[in-house]
Amino acid sequence: MQQTTTMLHIREMILRGELAPGERVREADLAERLGTSRTPVRQALPALAQEGLLVPSGARGFAVRAFSARESTEALHVRAALEGLAARALATNGASAELLAELKDCLAQGDRIFTDRRLSDDDEIRYAEMNARFHTLILEGADMPLLASLVSRCNIVPFTDPLTLAFDTQSRDMMFNFLFYAHRQHHAIVTAIESGQPDRAENLFREHAYTQVQSQGADFEKEAGLTSAAEGRRGRQGPRLM
Repeated sequence: MQQTTTMLHIREMILRGELAPGERVREADLAERLGTSRTPVRQALPALAQEGLLVPSGARGFAVRAFSARESTEALHVRAALEGLAARALATNGASAELLAELKDCLAQGDRIFTDRRLSDDDEIRYAEMNARFHTLILEGADMPLLASLVSRCNIVPFTDPLTLAFDTQSRDMMFNFLFYAHRQHHAIVTAIESGQPDRAENLFREHAYTQVQSQGADFEKEAGLTSAAEGRRGRQGPRLM
């Protein structure tokens, strides 16, 4: 679990700009800043490179990949549109009892995370794993291989994959509110699929993507062209709550 927690912290440092695009990532410096040993940092860096957040630099090192908020936002919305089509297909054609049971198991896992009304690092990681499973189940249940392959291409873009959880704020209350709201959307999506409401299922996925964009902060939205400069200044304290 320590390696995964270390990945979470480095990912959020990149999102907040504490590690700048093009900056060489040094194991010893990161370990000191995170208050951990070099081993979990050393293990986390190749995994973050696979996510597309880092690029090879030098003989065995890594640097922060340069990417734009617009690039990530566009990939998020394309992914949401594709997943919305998958949810529409499930609501139209009917989801199997087995798939609905697995989706409801995800809902129950998420509900347990929010029982204490606060989040730990381990809770964030458990939520990310549950979230990734939820999205995968929707795609697998729709049985549309081309659509699934297009989603995989979107997930290569930084901060797009459902397993990639990151916030521009260190406020646990804000993290809790965003994840709680996103999980209520999971509940609504499953209800729409089970009730045979294709339009609602598809539209909920599109809204779900915007919730993820907001979780990454007002400056991220501003760079992506989703908010005015005045709104960006008002939002500097952290992401807006839904």
